[in-house]
Amino acid sequence: MTILNSFLTVLQVLSAVAVIVLVLLQHGKGADMGAAFGSGSAGSLFGSSGSATFLSRLTAVCATIFLACTLGLSFYANLGGSVVSGSVMKGVVAPAAKDADLPKDVPATDIGSEVPAPLGTPSVPVQEIPK
Repeated sequence: MTILNSFLTVLQVLSAVAVIVLVLLQHGKGADMGAAFGSGSAGSLFGSSGSATFLSRLTAVCATIFLACTLGLSFYANLGGSVVSGSVMKGVVAPAAKDADLPKDVPATDIGSEVPAPLGTPSVPVQEIPK
């Protein structure tokens, strides 16, 4: 089965590169306007219709090979394994707080018992402002 996995992986990479190259070789819709005014070559290497039909069909074939390889690799990956459900944070343990992490001015017994002040109120008592 390792040979099949390697073969499918190589075939998938080659078909992906082929699809990329074939898409980049094809001309866009705006290229026909240039050919209408004489700057393009109407009679090309692939015939009077140009390379559109040949490259389009070749792209479709390479895309089908890519899809088949992707499905084959996903089937091969799930063939021997069992599906495990659960959280990805299931085995993570929170680190214990060290004495260096605790504030110096608050005793350790009072941590978490304070109610936070509303927004806009200073954390240090303000002396009375003279009028």
